[in-house]
Parts: sequence; C-alpha cells; structure tokens
Amino acid sequence: MSFASIPDVLAEIRQGHMIILCDDEDRENEGDLCMAAEKITPEAVTFMARFGCGLICVSMLPEHLDQLELPLMVTENTSLRGTAFTVSIDAREGITTGISSADRAHTILKALDCRPEDLVRPGHIFPLRARPGGVLERPGQTEGSVDLARLAGLYPAGVICEIMNPDGTMARRPDLEHFAAKHGLKMATVADLIAYRKKHDLPKC
Repeated sequence: MSFASIPDVLAEIRQGHMIILCDDEDRENEGDLCMAAEKITPEAVTFMARFGCGLICVSMLPEHLDQLELPLMVTENTSLRGTAFTVSIDAREGITTGISSADRAHTILKALDCRPEDLVRPGHIFPLRARPGGVLERPGQTEGSVDLARLAGLYPAGVICEIMNPDGTMARRPDLEHFAAKHGLKMATVADLIAYRKKHDLPKC
C-alpha cells in the first residue's frame, strides 16, 4: 500500500476523516490515528480506543495552552523524544465521569474554545504542546497533526492515538499498511509533510 499525497490527506482531514500519520523508521517507527480536533466525535473516540488502543491526546499550539493556563506535566522533560504533555483535563460541565467516548469528545471540543475555569485538572484527555514551527521544528505526530489541521484550513489542533497490534506490540509499517487497508484509511508520512511544508507556506491563524 502506497502513501497518499499530502493534498489527498488534507482533503480527508478537511472532511473530518481520520488518517494514519507515520514517522520515520529511524525515529519511533510508529503510526498514529490522526484527525482535526474540531471534527472529533464520540464515534471517532470509540474507534481510536477500540482499534488504535494507544493514548488519546489533543495536540495544540503553545499560545492556546498558555491561554488555558495548562502547564507542562513536568518541569524537566527526560522522555526520549521530548513529548510535551501538559496536565490532563476534563470539561467542567457536560460530562459524567470523563472517560466515555462522548465525554472525551466533549472535553476536546470544549478545550478549543473555553476559559481556564471551564476545565478541571486532572482529567482523561492529555493535551500535547506542539512546537511553534511544526514538523519543521520537530518531526513528530504531535506537530504533524497540528500542521495538517492548519493546512486544511481548520483550527490548529489535532487528535492523535498510537496504533497497537492486537497482541499489545506497537504496529510497524507492514502492520500499519494492513490496518489502513482493513479500515479504509489513507496513510501519510511526517517526511512527506515536511517536504510539503517547505514548498507551501502555512495559512495564517
């Protein structure tokens, strides 16, 4: 299965569809389910939880997270790839326990347009602080999901979830190709997104 072009992937993102975003084989060598945060639905959360099996996170720009007064989870990040988790969140209103698909979708949508007091901490959604320069600054799915949303003309935030195999191991390229074919999803690489960004300016927020 070949990778889709970035314009084809952007069309999927714009329509609210999920895609698989893969990083380099010499990096994490993993694929994430990825979609625009403003298009999230309970059904999409259920799909990510059931078939992706990874952690469901929402990637956002630093200025937005600062407005929400969401600090980083740790002051000294010692993780291998420097993934910038903030404190976890739930919406203050409109949810029950926070973990259901409907609750998590509601929290993600709320986080896109709310005040700090509209969120409670900790919660069941894990925001990620994307680098301002996107994939040109850090070649990861966190930045890639934000870049894809922005390039699609949507709010610059993405929802991502790592894809695992049924046996609990991480899905690699052949596994991801099978997963994509089974579920009818397009695949793209961070490397192709970097190349695309070098040729095309991001739209202004």
